Amino acid sequence: MGAHESSWLARLQAGLAEFYAAPYRRTFARAQRDEDDLFMLLVYSEALGVPNPAAFYTLELMPVMYERFHDWHRRMGMERSPLDHIGCC
Repeated sequence: MGAHESSWLARLQAGLAEFYAAPYRRTFARAQRDEDDLFMLLVYSEALGVPNPAAFYTLELMPVMYERFHDWHRRMGMERSPLDHIGCC
């Protein structure tokens, strides 16, 4: 398989992916946001003392989650952060 043929197949694959994904882009984005919200809920419920069954895996992600927490609580309709010790607002 030459470089030209590989490039053509990559372009075809990208085109087909766009063709099939375009009508559902909003649905995919909503599903990704819902998944992110669930993950955020698990992480911050643990911060509030609610046991998290995936605690071992999520502890090291807390610094990353602090950066995204502001967007999440604004999307949930909270003007200020519900957690006093996370002063992102």
